[in-house]
Amino acid sequence: MPFVGIGLHVLLAIFCAVHVLRNQQQLYWLFILFSFPLLGSIVYLVAIVLPHSRLERGARRAVRSAAQAMDPGRALREARTEFEETPTAQNQMRLAAALMEAGEGAQAAEHYQACLKGPFAKDLEIRLGAARALEACGQPAAALAHLASIRKEQPAFRPEAVSLLTARCLAALDRQADAKAEFESASERFGSVEAWAEHAIWAIGRGDEATAQPLLARIDKVSAKWNALTRALNEPVMRRLQVARKR
Repeated sequence: MPFVGIGLHVLLAIFCAVHVLRNQQQLYWLFILFSFPLLGSIVYLVAIVLPHSRLERGARRAVRSAAQAMDPGRALREARTEFEETPTAQNQMRLAAALMEAGEGAQAAEHYQACLKGPFAKDLEIRLGAARALEACGQPAAALAHLASIRKEQPAFRPEAVSLLTARCLAALDRQADAKAEFESASERFGSVEAWAEHAIWAIGRGDEATAQPLLARIDKVSAKWNALTRALNEPVMRRLQVARKR
């Protein structure tokens, strides 16, 4: 039985090592992982994998939503103050994210673009943030350029988010055939309520009831079983879907 435990430690270290290579993390992680298989793997999972997981992102989004409900401008005020007092790249990223949450897409895009000119020029999270901000402020072509570069350099990075944002940019550029193919691919590949909702919003906007109705039926069936936390995590896209349905 001790061999089984050792084998699991090694398999976990290999899993983490593959993640290091695929996501272009610092190569010193490989030394840590294979020098200390169990401890190194736990540290890597906590420090690198979990902060970028969908569950962790969803939890952070729920916390932000709750905080914003209690004090809508607090996050932006704090981020702006931090950046003014200490204008580091990290504080600028935080300010850009806060501006995006506050609906200030144009300002967010400026700060994200500024971050990409420094040592974080190749940071995929920043590029994705820039793409979101550019799409939000009516610059889908510029957003699409960032998304294309992300896909080219790291196809496994946040594939659902990249796919759905790509589809929305294509639709904004009136490349409807390409948008349709991207939405269909995302709905089939990821099978999430977010993917179905984005696909349905696009279909409703196009007057495509044949596409929208099956998607809405799936969403209604799944969302009827949600608890309060799940509803909070999906609130932004569901709010947009409700607006589209009322139209």
